[in-house]
Amino acid sequence: MSFLQDPSFFTMGMWSIGAGALGAAALALWLANTDIFLSKPQQATLEYLEEIDLKTLEKEPRTFKAKELWEKNGAVIMAVRRPGCFLCREEAAELSSLKPKLDELGIPLYAVVKEQIKTEVEDFQPFFKGKIFLDEKKMFYGPQRRKMMFMGFVRLGVWNNFFRARNGGFSGNLEGEGFILGGVFVLGSGKQGILLEHREKEFGDKVNPFSVLEAAKKIKPQTSASEKK
Repeated sequence: MSFLQDPSFFTMGMWSIGAGALGAAALALWLANTDIFLSKPQQATLEYLEEIDLKTLEKEPRTFKAKELWEKNGAVIMAVRRPGCFLCREEAAELSSLKPKLDELGIPLYAVVKEQIKTEVEDFQPFFKGKIFLDEKKMFYGPQRRKMMFMGFVRLGVWNNFFRARNGGFSGNLEGEGFILGGVFVLGSGKQGILLEHREKEFGDKVNPFSVLEAAKKIKPQTSASEKK
């Protein structure tokens, strides 16, 4: 047992433990930056989206079925993860930059939020140039709600998104629920269907505005009976 009295034995043991811990940390960091542990989104169906109950944000709110938003002219809809999030504000601003072209096409731009806290929606409005509605049951974030918890803060893509938004001059706060991931939908009129469904993979994973516009151009507005005559 004389080797136990050898200082080099303990030095080697501590070095091995440290190297093992460093290797485990490196492996964990690598895995966190892959898509292995990300929950896979379940694609929504038109029938599912049509029956979602939404509320207006007026003093006397009106509850209505979501299909009213796109039934006649289609729509572009953003499911906002958190209005106070500076990454969500960045995406909202990019979608709003499409509004002049969407207006030319006769296609409305909308957003839904999960909750109405303090002045969060009002503070979000300068970044988003469309009407905003409340989705209390968080149905637009389903059918299978996906969350990104603290793993998001070790993902390099998330940090890249942070710096991009900060450099773009966007800022925000920590009010409200922000772990349930959002998305963007382009819906055709009537039964035309879902033309684009972007599900946020990680914090700041924003939709490509060009893809939104291309999908919007495929929308075929419904014609009334009088127009058909």
